[in-house]
Amino acid sequence: MKLWRDLRPVAGLFVAAEPRRLVLGAALAALTVLMGMALLGLSGWFITATALAGLHAATAIVFDVFMPSAGIRLLALGRTASRYGERLITHDASFAVLAALRVRLFRGWARPDAARQLLARPARLLFRLTADIDALESFYLRLLVPAAAALGAALLAGLVLGVMNPWMGGLLALWLLAAGWGIALVVAQRARPAAVRRAQAMESLRARAVDLVAGQTELVMAGRIDAQREALAAADRHLAKADLVLNRLEAGAGMAYGMAGALTLAAVLLAVGLLADEGAIGAPAAALALLVALTAIEPFAALRRGALDAGRSWLAARRLAPRMAVEPKALHGPAAPDEGLALQLKDVVVAHPGSRVPALQLGALALAAGERVALIGASGAGKSTLLAAIAGELAPQQGELRAQDHCLLTQRTELFHDSLRDNLRLADPAADEARLWAVLRAAGLADEVRAMARGLDTLLGEGGLGLSGGQSRRLALARLLLRNVPFWLLDEPTEALDTATAHDVLQRLRVQAAGRSLLIATHLRREAALADRLLCMRAGRITADLRRGTAAFDAALSALRPD
Repeated sequence: MKLWRDLRPVAGLFVAAEPRRLVLGAALAALTVLMGMALLGLSGWFITATALAGLHAATAIVFDVFMPSAGIRLLALGRTASRYGERLITHDASFAVLAALRVRLFRGWARPDAARQLLARPARLLFRLTADIDALESFYLRLLVPAAAALGAALLAGLVLGVMNPWMGGLLALWLLAAGWGIALVVAQRARPAAVRRAQAMESLRARAVDLVAGQTELVMAGRIDAQREALAAADRHLAKADLVLNRLEAGAGMAYGMAGALTLAAVLLAVGLLADEGAIGAPAAALALLVALTAIEPFAALRRGALDAGRSWLAARRLAPRMAVEPKALHGPAAPDEGLALQLKDVVVAHPGSRVPALQLGALALAAGERVALIGASGAGKSTLLAAIAGELAPQQGELRAQDHCLLTQRTELFHDSLRDNLRLADPAADEARLWAVLRAAGLADEVRAMARGLDTLLGEGGLGLSGGQSRRLALARLLLRNVPFWLLDEPTEALDTATAHDVLQRLRVQAAGRSLLIATHLRREAALADRLLCMRAGRITADLRRGTAAFDAALSALRPD
């Protein structure tokens, strides 16, 4: 029951995503197996019948060789066509289902707190987004499809032998299903712990290898490079042990299916020998029965690979199911504030995931439309948490939060291994060439991009590799300008930039922010100087509300870190 509860959300999505193609693919797989069995059986019958007919001139003259040979050709061509169609449809259907699962999973992660969870455990959750989804492929291709084909093979074998003797046909079908599916079930149960260990070892190996490559400088400086290499080798040893167990189980499953096939053939040989001795069937029918029985166990043997992977598929389903069990709701921003306001908060309480201590406790707060406000305070005061709550990255536990359409510029410039053009278009996929160049000019980056050999098609490395820190920040500013929203949330927009670049970026922000509302989290004087109002924060609370032109405002501004 627990296994089914884990698999049910994923199985339901499989069925809902591509029901027709999934059923058609399984049917074609069964048809391919049936045609193969029929081809071998008919060929054996035809060869035997032809040899016997040739013993006497009278029977040789009247024996019809054309219909059986035409049937053999038809089955051979049909089997080839059905095999091609089965591979095409099953793989196409499974890829479509996996694509739908990825979309569903990404939507599940595109919720409040998700980005912070990804940042907290990037390697583990990235594995969920990639390898776990791929592991579900064997759920259909290596389990459901071979099981359907094996069922068809058992029914055909039972039908063919049932025509000769009903008891023999029924017992053969039951034996094939019991032995074929039973072996797969036993293998799946015994392989599940090793498959789970293998998946976890692969995850650990991948994470440790990434840590070794990406952090080798820090590891050398800390004197931990040898320990990291040993940890990587230990993960590899765990993986090798799990692989050894699975390889032994696969060999044992192959031997079990071989023995089952030999027992099946021996039993059918004895049965058809008795029937032939009694005159109930002839030699051609006996050859047909033997060849059908010989091939009937092969489709079941194809289940062993799926049985070995069943543990990995189950683990993937169990880890992904919580994000897929419930249809993700459409993501909506905060409700609109009252007219003339950019932001309204009332009795808002926010806590970080896994913490019972509130990170933010605010009473009443309002920002007028077009107002520029800076949040100041020591690190950990709650500035970034407030921006994250407004942006929807953290869901308030209680209280009311309403805001205009807005856009958040985070402390880090998030750039991807893609072209400069596509990194820009993350903000507006429909932006044309003229608009892209316009925002680059506004951000002060147009001349530098034109100087690049490929211009907007310049390929950036991981994390924006290929651009300087200032260029990356200007690109982030250009991307911000593409978002035509009235409210900007800026989290330390010029942190880690040199003084000249920072002042240039801030001047451009000042110009481009005309008519917009600004909420800036900062501890730098140059950034807070953009604001007409300072909100002082401490321990998640607003302790002072200072307006430009007052002595308290000037004192608070002077106390901030200078350039």
